Amino acid sequence: MIFKAVVIENDAQDGYRAEIRELDESQLPEGDVTVLVSYSSLNYKDGLAITGKKPVVRSFPMVPGIDFAGVVDESRHPEYKKGDVVFLNGWGLGETRWGGLAEKARVNGDWLTCLPESLSPKDAMAIGTAGYTAMLSVMALEFNGITPEKGPVLVTGASGGVGSFATALLARLGYRVTASTGRPDTDYLINKLGAAEIIDRSTLSAKGTPLMKEQWVAAIDSVGGQTLANVCASIRYGGTVAACGMAESLDFPGSVAPFILRGVTLAGIDSVKCPPEKRNEAWRRLAEIVDAGLLGEISHEISLDEVLTTIPDLMAGRIKGRVVVSVG
Repeated sequence: MIFKAVVIENDAQDGYRAEIRELDESQLPEGDVTVLVSYSSLNYKDGLAITGKKPVVRSFPMVPGIDFAGVVDESRHPEYKKGDVVFLNGWGLGETRWGGLAEKARVNGDWLTCLPESLSPKDAMAIGTAGYTAMLSVMALEFNGITPEKGPVLVTGASGGVGSFATALLARLGYRVTASTGRPDTDYLINKLGAAEIIDRSTLSAKGTPLMKEQWVAAIDSVGGQTLANVCASIRYGGTVAACGMAESLDFPGSVAPFILRGVTLAGIDSVKCPPEKRNEAWRRLAEIVDAGLLGEISHEISLDEVLTTIPDLMAGRIKGRVVVSVG
């Protein structure tokens, strides 16, 4: 059976490239569950993979797409049968294993999760890895005792996928959110997502001092680099920073001063190999907190054929919120 997919190639003759191609089902990788993909999404990591700007892809050819939702077509796994509605994010999808930007996917059934009844496949991808990562970040703050009455929480990269969700989730849970962005998104961030105030990202991106003015009790950072260093230096005594992204840089040009003089906790957020118990708890919380109204505000839909033309806008930061890809 023929199906359509985004395929990344890298060879000596034609170099690094991505294209939409028709594949035969026999070309699918090994796995015990085959899924008819309904929806996927576009994330910053997908942009890095498709453009080749960072060495995200580990083998070629590769189908990108770090998550997908759909219906089981064939299964040799004891937990799943034909017709089950499932989703998958993490586990090297789109990096070491073929991902979700295709009409079919074949995977290890141990990586799959049954979709909560209150969420549709489109809902799951409107949330996607970005929303799931944001929820894990919120849970990290909660684990370290950060409650709404403790004080304001900073979200960097607040106009992006993770940042938009983090802003909305925190606001819905009663936190006062300061949103950092490089775009004039005042109405979107305040009126739609619930931010209390907005600061320009330039205030955090210049080199700072090891200890800066204590402003926020916690932060969720999807940016990394100098911004993360300044964020840590600006957290109040005993606060927590959840680090979950690298949109600015993988570097951390910071100091140990916030950690040993102010007792700040830097919590790393890994969405790829997160244990099943924590993964399921995050999705349970998302199903409770998120509704159709929020998903409508925070996402928009494109087709599989529009993926490659959308990537430049995604990488340039011209897209607000989440991009859902209608695949099947």
